[in-house]
Amino acid sequence: MTAPVISLSPAEYQRHLIHTQDRTWAETNCYVDVWIELLHAWGFEPLAAMPFTIGIDFEGDQWTFFKFSLGDLRDLYGLDVQELAIWQPLAGHVEEQIRRGRPVLVELDSYYLPDTAGTAYRIQHQKSTVAVVAIDVPERRLGYFHGQGYYELAGDDFTNVFRMTEPPESTHLPPYVEFVKRRSGKQLTGTALVEASVGILRRQLQALPAFNPFVAFKSRFAADLDWLVDRPIGDFHAYSFATLRQFGSCYELAATYLKWLQARDVTGLEAPVAGLTTLSTGAKSLQFNLARAVARKKPLNLSVIDEMAAEWDSTMTALKARLL
Repeated sequence: MTAPVISLSPAEYQRHLIHTQDRTWAETNCYVDVWIELLHAWGFEPLAAMPFTIGIDFEGDQWTFFKFSLGDLRDLYGLDVQELAIWQPLAGHVEEQIRRGRPVLVELDSYYLPDTAGTAYRIQHQKSTVAVVAIDVPERRLGYFHGQGYYELAGDDFTNVFRMTEPPESTHLPPYVEFVKRRSGKQLTGTALVEASVGILRRQLQALPAFNPFVAFKSRFAADLDWLVDRPIGDFHAYSFATLRQFGSCYELAATYLKWLQARDVTGLEAPVAGLTTLSTGAKSLQFNLARAVARKKPLNLSVIDEMAAEWDSTMTALKARLL
C-alpha cells in the first residue's frame, strides 16, 4: 500500500471548527470546503487564507465562484499547487503523487462517492472536487476529503470513480487535477501569520469591485425571474447555487475570517462583521422567498437587494477606513 500523506480514520477525524458550527450556510462550494479540511488536517489554519472572501463580484450570470488564492497558500503556508497533466490512467497519477507525499485535488463523479448518499451517490452524475491523501490501487481503496469531512471508498466505487473499465480508446476527457507540494521552512505562525493575512486583506480591499455588485445583480435578477418561474425545480437549484448561495456562503466565511482576526487583537471590525453577517442571512432569506415565488408563480419583492447594496457599501467603506 502507498503510504498516505496524512494517516486518518473517517470515524475519528475531527473537522475544522467551520464545519462543526451551526451556520447559515452548511456548505460553501466543493473546492473551498475541501481546502478547509485539507489545510486543517495538515496542521495549518485555513482562516488565515480567507481574505479572498471579501472581494467577490457579480459576474453577469453568476457571482464569483470564490476560491482560495494559490498565491496566498504559498505565501502563508509554503504550499506550491501545480496542475497535473493526465497522460496515463488517472489512478496511476494519483498513486505517484501520494507516494511523493503530495495531496491530489481531482474532479470526480459524485455518483461514486459514498459520502454523498441521499443526494448524488448512485442517483445522479455530477462532478465535485475531492482531495486525495491515501490510495491503495491493488486493494482498490481511497481516502479523501470532500465537503465537510474525511471519507473512504473501496471496491466497485474505486473502479468506477477512476473509470478503470473504460476501453483505451475512450473519448472521455480527463478531469482537472492539481497536486500540492509542501515547501520546507515557509509556514508562518503566530503574529507573523496574522500580519501576513492582514496584508493580503489590504490588497483585497484595494481591488474591490469598482461598482456595487448588488446594483447589477438586482437588474439581472429581475430579468431572470421572468423565465425562472416556468423552469423545473432543478433549474432553480442550479440558479440559486450560482447566485444566492455563492455570495451568501462567501460573506458568511468573510465574517468568520474577521472574527478570527478579532480574536487575535485586530480591533475595529465589529461593524464589518455585522454587515457581512447581514448579507449572508439576507441571501438565505431571499433564497427561501425565491423558492416560494417560483413554486407559486408569484412576483417577488426585490427591495431587499437595495438594502443589501447599501449594506455592502457601508461594510466595505468601514473596512477600508479601518485597514487602508
